[in-house]
Amino acid sequence: MPLDFTAIDFETANGSNASACSVGLVKVRDGQIVDRIGWLIQPPPGHDHFVDWNTRIHGIRAEDVVGAPGWTEQLPDLMAFAENDILVAHNAGFDMGVIKAACAATGLVAPSYSYMCSLQLARKTYHLDSYRLPLVAMAVGFEDFPHHDAVADAEACAAIMIHAADRHGAIDLPELSELAGVRISSIAPPAVAAAS
Repeated sequence: MPLDFTAIDFETANGSNASACSVGLVKVRDGQIVDRIGWLIQPPPGHDHFVDWNTRIHGIRAEDVVGAPGWTEQLPDLMAFAENDILVAHNAGFDMGVIKAACAATGLVAPSYSYMCSLQLARKTYHLDSYRLPLVAMAVGFEDFPHHDAVADAEACAAIMIHAADRHGAIDLPELSELAGVRISSIAPPAVAAAS
């Protein structure tokens, strides 16, 4: 099984995990970035106010997402790009939380994805003063990218995963998970076994 995965990054409009306002996706096949895509998202009603703090971080304003697809319209495109890949993100709990919260806010069932965190992997792989995405990316040779641009952040995350897999001598994410001691988790809660 080769080193295949989809890196993902969300930016949010406010402190609500449901307030996704952009997404970036980067597809890796056999340890190489082969495709990238991203788009703006109209956050769900009730989660669609933009706060200055978030706008200062990513530069996206309320007027930028007018006419952008909402969560329910864009989720099929996200899933079509990611296919059945393991998702990876830097601080993956946040990005998986966005998927779960935005689905909950729009009445959708969250898609079932396995995922791995490049932040946890970086902490197990490199000795750095900080494990923030730009600093880890610089350590692996991925420099001068526009941090908080969702596609650029997803690409930086992909570069970290590829570099770390090479450093650990892993041929795929399950082996990397085992060698580095970083769990592959699931976005969907495990099914509860029926009582017999």
